[in-house]
Amino acid sequence: MKKTVFFLYALLPLYLSAQVSPKLVAPKEMPNGLHFLPPPPDTLSAGFAYDLSQYHWGKSQRNDSVRCAIATRDAEWSVPCMCREFSEPFGVTLSKENTPEIYLLLEMVAENARHVASEAKDHYMRKRPYVRFHEGTIAPWDEEDLRNNGSYPSGHTILGWSTALILTELNPDRQDTLLARGYMYGESRVIAGFHWQSDVNAGFLCASAAIARLHANDRFQEQIRKAKQEFLKKKSRK
Repeated sequence: MKKTVFFLYALLPLYLSAQVSPKLVAPKEMPNGLHFLPPPPDTLSAGFAYDLSQYHWGKSQRNDSVRCAIATRDAEWSVPCMCREFSEPFGVTLSKENTPEIYLLLEMVAENARHVASEAKDHYMRKRPYVRFHEGTIAPWDEEDLRNNGSYPSGHTILGWSTALILTELNPDRQDTLLARGYMYGESRVIAGFHWQSDVNAGFLCASAAIARLHANDRFQEQIRKAKQEFLKKKSRK
């Protein structure tokens, strides 16, 4: 028994060293959306008139059962959601079990990219559409948690677009379908009623800024290399 315990303790450092943290860059070292994004549109501006128009467009899209179902699925903010929704456009089933190196890369993107929007969200504390109009969304389980969370920029859009960008780098042959799905993920936030169009547009910019910054990190570059190797192996077996 003592030998078994000693053996397990001896293996513990090896196990811990294999657990790679997805944190790469300190939040304060990531691009700060508060410093490079314009403020959200004033309620008397043409930009806000467009936001209103898109809000009504989004509500009309809920009449399309297929598109509404996609937007409802897209309400989830998580790496498993990204794997589920991007597997088909990517051409390989993405998961922690099937593609561990790609999964870790997506975790790195999710963990670090979200910080680009943090200060802007807290500074502007823009009311979400469903809060302003006292209306429901297609994902009511999220309404209470997000009610007092700033709408600008869209964090979901940052996740979806940064995922699309990094997967395009791994599989450029599927770039158009991957980018279309990333755009759709952001668009879903307007359809769901959680974001204005300008929130989503700002999210696209934040995601692009985040990916550019992460490429300056050596460990991120190394993980991209591992993810590419993994993808090529999966591709060759097809």
